Amino acid sequence: MDENLTKQVTRRQKRVGRGYGSGKGGHTVGRGQKGQKSRGKINILFEGVKVKKSFIKRLPLQRGRGKFKPGKKPLIVKLSYLELLADGARVNIETLSKAGIVKLDDAKVFGVKVLGDGGVTKKFIIECAISNSAAKKIEASGGKVESESGK
Repeated sequence: MDENLTKQVTRRQKRVGRGYGSGKGGHTVGRGQKGQKSRGKINILFEGVKVKKSFIKRLPLQRGRGKFKPGKKPLIVKLSYLELLADGARVNIETLSKAGIVKLDDAKVFGVKVLGDGGVTKKFIIECAISNSAAKKIEASGGKVESESGK
């Protein structure tokens, strides 16, 4: 008699959206009636047949090939990362890749830009693109900027 009382009842996990037994409703199960949305998976950006009229018209008019490709932006190197380099080092794509800060292949394709996030204690000679705030910090620490974008 005690065995029946100590027995635990385990219930199966509820199968959601599968007929009346799910507790959700059954038949259409909250999807409405008929149509593509009630049947399968569709993209959230899907707008039906009118895509050419609505979506493409909203895009800015640009001529030529590759107008949907994103623009190339340079790899960003924080000023504090330059502390890995030796004092008085020349900062360019090659030295940054040797120190393991950027990958050489990516840097040659996209370029590198030094931004003024963090501080710097060593003197560097910068030969790549640099922001104005980073250039001021480099010169304040006794370094030199030889690139055009920092001046």
